[in-house]
Amino acid sequence: MSRNIVETVLGAIVIVVAGGFLTWAYSRSSIGDPGGYELVAMFDKADGIGVGSEVKVSGIKVGQVLSQKLNTQTYRAEVVFSVDGDIELPLDTSAAIVSSGLLGGKYLALVPGAEDTMLKPGEEITLTQSSVNLEDLIGQFIFSQQGES
Repeated sequence: MSRNIVETVLGAIVIVVAGGFLTWAYSRSSIGDPGGYELVAMFDKADGIGVGSEVKVSGIKVGQVLSQKLNTQTYRAEVVFSVDGDIELPLDTSAAIVSSGLLGGKYLALVPGAEDTMLKPGEEITLTQSSVNLEDLIGQFIFSQQGES
């Protein structure tokens, strides 16, 4: 009988510790409230990024993609993303969808401009560069080499 009590107490301790760890991990991650403020960017193609993709400035994560949808009036990909509240971006900031490496995932890279006026929450970054498709680049290279021979 006392063995059952020890096992029950030990099981309860394990559950409490696991719950504490999950609470700590959730508070340290950006899964919950992304914080900061939202911005919008329009792309011709948004291949490779999705909800939760990283937003980086100079290679440092400063936010995440919150949503993406097709704008039915312009037929462009509308990407809404968050940026940390302590990061101010100039009005002429550009956004590009870039790859982490040859086989790596893609992320949204922001390149701050030189404008004195800063972007406000909800505003659109108008200077954008869509994702580059590796297959298209290889195809262009192959067909350009065939024309030279």
